[in-house]
Order: sequence, then structure tokens, then C-alpha cells
Amino acid sequence: MTTNTAATTAAATTASATGTGTFTFSHWDEKPVAGAEGGARIAHAAVTNDFTGAIEATGTSCEYTLVYADETTGAFVGYEFIEGTLDGRAGSFVLEQRGSFGADGTITCALTVQPGSGSGELTGLTGTGAFTARHGETTVPYTLTYEIN
Repeated sequence: MTTNTAATTAAATTASATGTGTFTFSHWDEKPVAGAEGGARIAHAAVTNDFTGAIEATGTSCEYTLVYADETTGAFVGYEFIEGTLDGRAGSFVLEQRGSFGADGTITCALTVQPGSGSGELTGLTGTGAFTARHGETTVPYTLTYEIN
């Protein structure tokens, strides 16, 4: 029986892995863009986070656009540039974040690695993940399932 070594090697390098950890908001600067207080409005937030666990990175740069339906509910989209390590592999990548926040203070967010954004040992990185937080928490658990092709 003949084994295709190239195919076996390719399969080994594209195996999916799941990493977990936490991130901590180290800076949040939110500014109104349009709308009325108490009603629908748009805001922009520049955020800096520190990650531990599968992702090890300090001082990330994240830019959010937030849509408030009222004072306590809404949605957001953001992009975060992360430079550090992912399970020991050094490089950088961008996470797209899409989420919502509710009147009960729950924040849910889906994470997607922006295709083509990986560099260094993270070149070819793809993946998705999520986090759930409560309004006022500064440290939040995350999960990221990824492959490096």
C-alpha cells in the first residue's frame, strides 16, 4: 500500500484546533456619531484589549461602530488587529466582530478571522469563535476554532 506523504502532511497542517482564554478591556473611548440621546444613535469606539490563553497579545487595536436602538439595546461591528501568538505561533491577524447587546446587559459576539490577514507563523489562518459578556465586565472569556493552511 502506498501512502501519499504530501497529502498526509497537508491534512496534518490543516487540522482544526480550538483555543480558549480571556481578554481584558484596557481602554475604551466611545464617541457619538449621529442620532439622539435616548433614541436610535450611532457611536464609534476605539478599544485596546489584552489577551491571555490561546491568544497572547497586549495592546491590541480594535475599532467598533455601535448602533443603539435605545439606551440599553443595540448591535456592533468591529475589527481588531492582534499581534502576538496563537497557541505559541507568532504573527498577527485581524478579527472581525459582530454582535449585539440587550437590556439585560448580555453582550454576544461572533468572531471571524479576516481571510488573508494572517502574517508570520499565522499566515493562512482562518477561523471563527465567539464570546459572551455582561455589561460592566472588564475580563471576558473567548473561544476560537481555527486552522492554519
